[in-house]
Amino acid sequence: MKKLFLFFALLVGITSSGFAQSATDAEPASVWNDPLITFYIAIGFIFVVVLLVLLVAIYMLQVINVMTRQAAQEKSQKLGIEYKEEPSLWSKLWKESNDFVPIEKEADIMLDHNYDGIRELDNHLPPWWKWLFYLSMVFAVVYLFFYHVTDTLPLSTQEYENEVVLAQEQARKLQASNPVAAIDENNVTVVTEALALADGKQTFLNNCASCHRKDGGGDIGPNLTDQYWKHGGDVKDIFKVVRHGVQGTNMISWEGFISPEKMQNVASYVLSLQGTNPENPKKPEGEISKPMDGVKADTVNVQVSL
Repeated sequence: MKKLFLFFALLVGITSSGFAQSATDAEPASVWNDPLITFYIAIGFIFVVVLLVLLVAIYMLQVINVMTRQAAQEKSQKLGIEYKEEPSLWSKLWKESNDFVPIEKEADIMLDHNYDGIRELDNHLPPWWKWLFYLSMVFAVVYLFFYHVTDTLPLSTQEYENEVVLAQEQARKLQASNPVAAIDENNVTVVTEALALADGKQTFLNNCASCHRKDGGGDIGPNLTDQYWKHGGDVKDIFKVVRHGVQGTNMISWEGFISPEKMQNVASYVLSLQGTNPENPKKPEGEISKPMDGVKADTVNVQVSL
């Protein structure tokens, strides 16, 4: 019982120190702000209780085994007979599952051939291996019947297709419930609100200015202040480039890093740079492209203060 107590104390100490370290390394109060923290604590408590119950059960079985053996020895002494300990259930199972040949009977399974004094025993496969092999054969028949004969269960390809259909349905429901998340290059529009353009400017400064300069005059990337565009100059073309990037160039895909709404805002801000006069602008690249839907540069070229 003393060993059991020491084991429990060690377990609690390791758990507490690990939790304290993780809580210290993490941001303040971030662990306790998790809405599932109560669930995690309950699961951890149940796990510890189950572990303790198992340990106590094992310990009690050992105690009962010792007491039973002592009682059998005392009974044998009173009767004046030699005490022979009965093999345990585990010992019987181990012997039957392996079916070892005793050393004194190895001569019966000795093969005739001899190589430099080395003899070979004709040992058979252990029963547990044969049981496993027979079980695999049964499993193969059942698998073939359910997956290939009756098509009761789906194969991995069908499971993948089902998951794709489910994901598409969930995406459709998400887009229907959240119009902002449904913005793409097909329905994006130019925004002229000051707050939206301010957000677009901040996104541009954080992510785009390193290649296009803060004033949009161009550096590694092209000049965004003239009417020359390499991939189209309307808001849909700009949104598409921001979203998917341009393969083989430094323009990466920003999908997954910024939201569709922010991509719409930054595309509109890029259009607002049309007609500005940055210092030492990069030479024009691409072809002339006018804003679509009658949107002119001066209509979106508003002053934004951050």
